[in-house]
Amino acid sequence: MKKLKIVGLGVGLPKRILTNFDLEKMVDTSDEWITERTGIKERRIADSDTATSDLIVIAAKEALKQANLKPTDLDTIIVGTSTPDTIYPSTACWVEKALGLSGPVAFDVNAGCCGFLYALEIAANLINGKRAKKVLVAGAEVMSKVVNWEDRRTCVLFGDGAGVCIVVPTDEERGIVASNWGSDGTLAELLYQPAGGTRMPASKETVEKKLHTVHMVGNEVFKNAVREMENATLQVLADANLSSSEIDLFIPHQANYRIIDATIKRTNIPLEKTYLVIHKYGNMSAATIPVALHDAYYEGKIKDNNYILFAAFGAGFTWAAMILKW
Repeated sequence: MKKLKIVGLGVGLPKRILTNFDLEKMVDTSDEWITERTGIKERRIADSDTATSDLIVIAAKEALKQANLKPTDLDTIIVGTSTPDTIYPSTACWVEKALGLSGPVAFDVNAGCCGFLYALEIAANLINGKRAKKVLVAGAEVMSKVVNWEDRRTCVLFGDGAGVCIVVPTDEERGIVASNWGSDGTLAELLYQPAGGTRMPASKETVEKKLHTVHMVGNEVFKNAVREMENATLQVLADANLSSSEIDLFIPHQANYRIIDATIKRTNIPLEKTYLVIHKYGNMSAATIPVALHDAYYEGKIKDNNYILFAAFGAGFTWAAMILKW
């Protein structure tokens, strides 16, 4: 076990709610079509002045308050995101600036929808290697700014938000019982943002062709997501020497209800132990799991010594699974 304790949780969610009925007025779609295929009813959308770091700062302040810590107590900031404020510096550095800090280690992890689990894995290793003591771990996205709002296949899926946890060392028998992660870069072009990097720098043409937005081959993403979330989940259960019946709560990445449904059926995890927020937030990419963790905790779904299972799949393709003893 990699011993650690989550002492604070926080979320940053835009106030604007975009419903399926709102989308009916924007693109050729319907509430029935979206709900049936994805399970999404509404999502949060940031305003034009809000960046990813802004949502993280809101979440961080809530988490620090719960943990009874000051920003200056932090020694490390790790942000999982695919929608950074800037290509450089990292979004974590912008968070550091907004919190009035100078000195803590700050960096981003770009692992698609797995970003939060990757960041938490890194935090756990830093803590257990005695390289960090108080770590802010965030998963955050402003997907609405990289979505093509004329593409009904993708624009209905995504939402904006941030989730933060504060992680510290502990002598108690709690922490990460088992985890795994992996990726397959040979399938990268099935889900990516073509332009904006050194492969295809920004130009008038890339903007006109909307190459700075999400491009996805939906059916292939679905098949790979189900397979890899299943494999990662079964592997982490085996590594932890736990059965699915011993899991108290399953918090999956929530891109599509059909992916979740297929995963729990293949891994024998009951629906009643699966925590869902997809209906009210949509796919928030790296923010989905930490926001769901926050909501589950404050709804009383998580108790001391509970085994919480996380699993995610995202652009890369990346995947990850983790069992945390609360």
